[in-house]
Amino acid sequence: MKPVGLNNLQVRKHNKALFMSLMWRHKQLSKSQLAHLSGLTIPATSKILQALLDEGKLQHSEALMSARGNSNGSFALPSNGAWTLCLCVKPSSIERQLADAQLVAQGEFEQVAIKAETPEALLSEIEAVWRKTCKQWPKRRINLALAVHGQVDPVTGVSQHMPQAAWKTPLQLKFLLEEKLGVEVRVDNDCVMLALAEKWLNRNALSEFCVINVDYGIGSSFVINGEIFRGNLYGSGQIGHTIIEPNGQRCSCGRQGCLETVASLSTLKQAAHQRDPEAPQPSSTQLLQAWQAGEPWIVAWAQRAAEAIGMSLYNFLNTLNINQIWLYGRSCTFGDSWLQTIVRQIDFNPFDPRDALKSKGTNVHFGQLDRARQVLGIGYLYVEAEPSAA
Repeated sequence: MKPVGLNNLQVRKHNKALFMSLMWRHKQLSKSQLAHLSGLTIPATSKILQALLDEGKLQHSEALMSARGNSNGSFALPSNGAWTLCLCVKPSSIERQLADAQLVAQGEFEQVAIKAETPEALLSEIEAVWRKTCKQWPKRRINLALAVHGQVDPVTGVSQHMPQAAWKTPLQLKFLLEEKLGVEVRVDNDCVMLALAEKWLNRNALSEFCVINVDYGIGSSFVINGEIFRGNLYGSGQIGHTIIEPNGQRCSCGRQGCLETVASLSTLKQAAHQRDPEAPQPSSTQLLQAWQAGEPWIVAWAQRAAEAIGMSLYNFLNTLNINQIWLYGRSCTFGDSWLQTIVRQIDFNPFDPRDALKSKGTNVHFGQLDRARQVLGIGYLYVEAEPSAA
């Protein structure tokens, strides 16, 4: 492909997108701070700010960002737009965090237990949470952003397959909710929610990283060059369905020996049931408590699970060469020994030489964002949809 330069219009467009990205991350900045963060001169910064003010994408504030020297105030995102109700949805629970037009959390984070045995029941539960929120904030237009476990088509907003659901058919969440509620709805996978939260709310996130959610199932999401990587068929991130044991246990996807059949909490629950079929099946919380108490077979299972997760990550890293990984999910309760087992497996990567001075090897960490901010991440689907912001 022949190299193509940028004309003045394209440069201005790029710089405006850069400024909007900085504003969504920091919420409020002075002109000098924007100049410093963007690497542009004050005159160039002034021109871009004026264009964004004229377009209504920013507003001027008298609030000072520094007590030193002269200041002409600061700049912020408009405060008069639609709010967003961010939901993480499962057939057994709905987690909610309301956000204002600047995607700043409003009200308390809440988890609601539900029992949705049909698609219609799930839609009714989502509607009930939205209507309750609207009653609490009657003067606000409140759009919806949904994070859903399993495979999702983010363009059509269809939940293709929700592993924990009693039904197996696709569910048109976006279309049905927009028709019923009369507001805008965006839908994506719950691991994309985590990736968006890391991208926009974690100042230490690199431009290329991945998040791994090890819980009931095992999912992942990859950010490449600052963008969520979904693939043409929106199936990226199915690390839970990489083959670990070719002749192993049958997976819900129909194949044998997927990572989920070796290292997910649903598999741990199955193992507990097989050990004592007559006993009531323990919950994931009870099994994690048994691990903390030193139950030998669970300690051994967690060790094997960590080795399997590390091996799958090793294969991904050899392919994508990403060197920042954030781990989320209830399995993180297994703690530092579990994490270090994963790291040791990744250390076999021949393309990741360790340098004690530069320390540029693969970094694997437990995610630091609390659950409210994780759920808030799905609201950034609206930001990503704006070319001038993402």
